[in-house]
Amino acid sequence: MHAIRLHAFGPAENLTHEKVEDPEPGPGQVRVAVAAAGVHLLDTALREGETGPAPGPAPLPTIPGREVAGTVESLGEGVDTRWLGRRVVAHLGFVPGGYAELAVTDVVRLHEIPANLDEAQAVAMIGTGRTAMGILQFADLGPGSVALVPAAAGGIGTLLVQYARHAGATVIGLAGGPGKVARVRENGADLAVDYTDPAWADRLVEYRGRVTVVFDGVGGAVARTAVGLLAPGGRHLVFGWSAEGIRGGRPYLVEGVSEQVLGPAMLRRAGGPDPLRTLEERALAEAAAGRLVPAVQRFPLAEAAEAHRALEARGTVGKVVLEP
Repeated sequence: MHAIRLHAFGPAENLTHEKVEDPEPGPGQVRVAVAAAGVHLLDTALREGETGPAPGPAPLPTIPGREVAGTVESLGEGVDTRWLGRRVVAHLGFVPGGYAELAVTDVVRLHEIPANLDEAQAVAMIGTGRTAMGILQFADLGPGSVALVPAAAGGIGTLLVQYARHAGATVIGLAGGPGKVARVRENGADLAVDYTDPAWADRLVEYRGRVTVVFDGVGGAVARTAVGLLAPGGRHLVFGWSAEGIRGGRPYLVEGVSEQVLGPAMLRRAGGPDPLRTLEERALAEAAAGRLVPAVQRFPLAEAAEAHRALEARGTVGKVVLEP
């Protein structure tokens, strides 16, 4: 098979498209013919040798990627034969191997892809979608809510805008540049604003006054301004600080207003024996019902390095997916 391999930590150019041995499924595992592999901003840090949430950097050489969708084409010992030939999606956890034509994973990680989703959409929901569902547990949206979504053209932001609209909230989406602002408007935001305009906050206040919830994955100056626009009793839900860079900085927090909603807090709220799987199931169900439609930007597998560069330069819209 062909795969993307990383032989040395460093820049995107270190990702190379190579022919490698096919992986073999072990007991309780399946092999998936990959139709779509998810690319995450965290992948760019792992590529440079950062650990992220994982126990440590992957031993080299490695095949990056932790989200795959495709068709089950081989079974390991003990796996029910009914899985053979099914379209599935899985988050691989801390085990890499997604940027490839074939990937192996434990059968317990599989979800069957709903008939009305393609593989790229399913990959978006298994990673980005589950995060969005985790964040939304804290939002309590409904008629009367005014939701502000920075980075509204991104993978998570796209889904937050859609969910808030379906909940009856007024939605204000921020994005950088006219192209992304247009996408946010097309996605259903009541107001789409370019945050590179120094007067963006004035436009928002003129349109709707104060907001009741800020979904903040950006941090930095945008977060500081957004928190200043909260109505009394409003909430600042923090799930990232991309403006500070994935390897540095800290979220902007205000005591009594801000709440960090990823990690243990998200898992406790989701509940169940496997909280992450609970969120994955919710995300896929929302997409199957048509309430959430992920934005996807596709790159050929061989262009993984270009996909990483585009992510790092904030030149992408929606979830980035590699297609063999």
